Amino acid sequence: MSIADSAMVKVLAGLCLFSLIWPAAAEMTQISDDALSDVSGQGGIYLSGDISINELGGPVENSYFGRCDDVTKKCGARLAYRLKEAGGWMVLDELRGSFAFEGLTLGMRTIDTGFGGDGALFNGDVLELGLPNIVRFDDVRFKVAASTTPRPTDIGFQQTDIFTVEMQGDVIMEGNLLVFPAGNP
Repeated sequence: MSIADSAMVKVLAGLCLFSLIWPAAAEMTQISDDALSDVSGQGGIYLSGDISINELGGPVENSYFGRCDDVTKKCGARLAYRLKEAGGWMVLDELRGSFAFEGLTLGMRTIDTGFGGDGALFNGDVLELGLPNIVRFDDVRFKVAASTTPRPTDIGFQQTDIFTVEMQGDVIMEGNLLVFPAGNP
Protein backbone atom coordinates (compact mmCIF):
# COMPACT_ATOMS: atom_id res chain seq x y z
CA MET A 1 0.00 0.00 0.00
CA SER A 2 1.40 3.41 -0.96
CA ILE A 3 1.55 6.46 1.32
CA ALA A 4 -1.32 8.08 -0.62
CA ASP A 5 -3.47 4.93 -0.17
CA SER A 6 -2.65 4.86 3.55
CA ALA A 7 -3.68 8.52 3.93
CA MET A 8 -6.94 7.84 2.09
CA VAL A 9 -7.74 4.91 4.42
CA LYS A 10 -7.14 7.17 7.45
CA VAL A 11 -9.45 9.86 6.05
CA LEU A 12 -12.20 7.31 5.33
CA ALA A 13 -11.80 5.76 8.81
CA GLY A 14 -12.07 9.22 10.37
CA LEU A 15 -15.25 9.98 8.39
CA CYS A 16 -16.80 6.66 9.45
CA LEU A 17 -15.96 7.34 13.11
CA PHE A 18 -17.41 10.87 12.83
CA SER A 19 -20.63 9.50 11.29
CA LEU A 20 -21.04 7.21 14.33
CA ILE A 21 -20.38 9.99 16.86
CA TRP A 22 -22.51 12.72 15.18
CA PRO A 23 -25.98 11.28 16.02
CA ALA A 24 -25.02 11.09 19.71
CA ALA A 25 -24.10 14.78 19.68
CA ALA A 26 -27.46 15.72 18.10
CA GLU A 27 -29.66 13.95 20.66
CA MET A 28 -32.78 15.84 21.71
CA THR A 29 -33.51 16.43 25.39
CA GLN A 30 -36.63 17.51 27.22
CA ILE A 31 -36.95 21.01 28.62
CA SER A 32 -39.14 21.88 31.59
CA ASP A 33 -42.03 24.36 31.36
CA ASP A 34 -40.17 26.79 33.63
CA ALA A 35 -37.06 26.69 31.43
CA LEU A 36 -39.20 26.98 28.27
CA SER A 37 -40.86 30.14 29.59
CA ASP A 38 -37.43 31.84 29.54
CA VAL A 39 -36.88 30.97 25.85
CA SER A 40 -37.76 33.50 23.19
CA GLY A 41 -37.45 33.28 19.44
CA GLN A 42 -38.46 34.83 16.18
CA GLY A 43 -40.84 33.53 13.60
CA GLY A 44 -40.67 34.28 9.94
CA ILE A 45 -39.94 33.00 6.48
CA TYR A 46 -36.76 33.34 4.41
CA LEU A 47 -37.33 33.08 0.66
CA SER A 48 -35.07 32.72 -2.34
CA GLY A 49 -36.25 32.23 -5.86
CA ASP A 50 -35.57 32.21 -9.55
CA ILE A 51 -38.71 33.06 -11.49
CA SER A 52 -39.18 33.01 -15.26
CA ILE A 53 -42.27 34.48 -16.90
CA ASN A 54 -43.23 33.65 -20.47
CA GLU A 55 -39.79 33.16 -21.97
CA LEU A 56 -41.32 31.73 -25.16
CA GLY A 57 -44.86 33.06 -24.91
CA GLY A 58 -47.95 32.53 -22.82
CA PRO A 59 -50.34 29.58 -22.71
CA VAL A 60 -52.91 31.39 -24.89
CA GLU A 61 -52.42 31.61 -28.64
CA ASN A 62 -55.12 33.44 -30.61
CA SER A 63 -55.48 36.42 -32.92
CA TYR A 64 -53.82 38.70 -30.32
CA PHE A 65 -51.39 36.54 -28.26
CA GLY A 66 -48.74 34.18 -29.57
CA ARG A 67 -45.17 32.95 -29.35
CA CYS A 68 -42.44 35.51 -28.67
CA ASP A 69 -40.72 34.78 -32.00
CA ASP A 70 -43.89 35.79 -33.93
CA VAL A 71 -43.59 39.57 -34.43
CA THR A 72 -47.25 39.84 -35.48
CA LYS A 73 -48.45 38.69 -32.02
CA LYS A 74 -48.21 40.06 -28.49
CA CYS A 75 -46.07 37.94 -26.20
CA GLY A 76 -46.04 37.74 -22.41
CA ALA A 77 -48.32 37.82 -19.41
CA ARG A 78 -50.99 40.45 -18.86
CA LEU A 79 -52.07 41.78 -15.47
CA ALA A 80 -55.09 44.10 -15.48
CA TYR A 81 -56.45 45.90 -12.43
CA ARG A 82 -59.25 48.38 -11.94
CA LEU A 83 -58.87 51.27 -9.53
CA LYS A 84 -62.56 52.29 -9.49
CA GLU A 85 -65.65 50.16 -10.00
CA ALA A 86 -66.74 52.16 -13.05
CA GLY A 87 -63.25 53.20 -14.17
CA GLY A 88 -60.89 51.96 -16.82
CA TRP A 89 -58.18 49.38 -16.45
CA MET A 90 -54.47 49.81 -15.68
CA VAL A 91 -52.45 47.08 -17.34
CA LEU A 92 -49.02 45.50 -17.11
CA ASP A 93 -48.85 43.97 -20.56
CA GLU A 94 -46.37 41.74 -22.40
CA LEU A 95 -44.68 40.85 -19.10
CA ARG A 96 -41.78 38.44 -19.59
CA GLY A 97 -38.24 37.69 -18.51
CA SER A 98 -36.70 36.23 -15.38
CA PHE A 99 -35.51 37.49 -12.05
CA ALA A 100 -33.78 35.92 -9.09
CA PHE A 101 -33.51 36.97 -5.47
CA GLU A 102 -32.14 35.61 -2.23
CA GLY A 103 -33.10 36.67 1.23
CA LEU A 104 -36.63 38.04 1.02
CA THR A 105 -38.01 37.67 4.54
CA LEU A 106 -41.59 37.69 5.77
CA GLY A 107 -42.44 38.23 9.41
CA MET A 108 -44.74 39.98 11.83
CA ARG A 109 -43.73 43.05 13.82
CA THR A 110 -45.54 44.92 16.57
CA ILE A 111 -45.70 48.69 16.14
CA ASP A 112 -46.30 50.37 19.48
CA THR A 113 -43.83 53.29 19.42
CA GLY A 114 -42.32 55.62 16.85
CA PHE A 115 -43.88 57.09 13.71
CA GLY A 116 -44.14 60.52 15.37
CA GLY A 117 -46.22 59.07 18.23
CA ASP A 118 -48.66 57.33 15.86
CA GLY A 119 -47.22 53.91 16.72
CA ALA A 120 -48.51 54.10 20.28
CA LEU A 121 -51.97 54.91 18.93
CA PHE A 122 -51.81 52.08 16.38
CA ASN A 123 -50.42 49.49 18.84
CA GLY A 124 -50.79 46.48 16.55
CA ASP A 125 -49.05 43.94 14.36
CA VAL A 126 -47.92 44.59 10.80
CA LEU A 127 -46.46 42.39 8.08
CA GLU A 128 -42.77 43.12 7.62
CA LEU A 129 -41.14 42.34 4.26
CA GLY A 130 -37.36 42.35 4.54
CA LEU A 131 -36.12 43.26 1.08
CA PRO A 132 -33.46 41.01 -0.46
CA ASN A 133 -30.03 42.54 -0.84
CA ILE A 134 -29.78 41.94 -4.60
CA VAL A 135 -32.43 41.19 -7.21
CA ARG A 136 -30.99 39.97 -10.51
CA PHE A 137 -33.04 40.81 -13.64
CA ASP A 138 -32.50 38.97 -16.93
CA ASP A 139 -34.27 40.44 -19.96
CA VAL A 140 -37.35 41.57 -17.99
CA ARG A 141 -39.80 43.58 -20.09
CA PHE A 142 -43.31 44.93 -19.68
CA LYS A 143 -45.56 47.78 -20.77
CA VAL A 144 -47.66 49.95 -18.51
CA ALA A 145 -50.88 50.85 -20.27
CA ALA A 146 -54.46 52.06 -19.87
CA SER A 147 -57.17 49.87 -21.34
CA THR A 148 -60.95 50.00 -21.78
CA THR A 149 -61.28 46.26 -21.00
CA PRO A 150 -59.28 43.75 -18.97
CA ARG A 151 -58.68 41.47 -21.98
CA PRO A 152 -57.69 42.47 -25.48
CA THR A 153 -60.18 39.96 -26.88
CA ASP A 154 -63.15 41.71 -25.16
CA ILE A 155 -65.58 43.78 -27.23
CA GLY A 156 -64.67 47.49 -27.36
CA PHE A 157 -61.00 46.90 -26.48
CA GLN A 158 -58.75 49.95 -26.85
CA GLN A 159 -55.38 50.33 -25.20
CA THR A 160 -53.01 53.26 -24.76
CA ASP A 161 -49.42 52.28 -23.96
CA ILE A 162 -47.96 54.72 -21.45
CA PHE A 163 -44.36 53.49 -21.20
CA THR A 164 -42.22 50.40 -21.69
CA VAL A 165 -39.79 49.03 -19.10
CA GLU A 166 -36.74 46.89 -19.88
CA MET A 167 -34.53 45.70 -17.04
CA GLN A 168 -31.20 43.89 -17.15
CA GLY A 169 -28.68 43.45 -14.33
CA ASP A 170 -28.63 43.71 -10.56
CA VAL A 171 -30.69 46.00 -8.35
CA ILE A 172 -29.59 46.55 -4.75
CA MET A 173 -32.50 46.68 -2.35
CA GLU A 174 -32.13 47.56 1.30
CA GLY A 175 -34.54 47.99 4.17
CA ASN A 176 -37.96 46.74 5.12
CA LEU A 177 -41.46 47.30 3.83
CA LEU A 178 -44.20 47.43 6.48
CA VAL A 179 -47.72 46.48 5.41
CA PHE A 180 -50.37 47.91 7.75
CA PRO A 181 -53.84 46.31 7.91
CA ALA A 182 -56.81 48.30 6.65
CA GLY A 183 -59.28 49.36 9.32
CA ASN A 184 -58.94 48.67 13.01
CA PRO A 185 -56.51 45.94 14.13
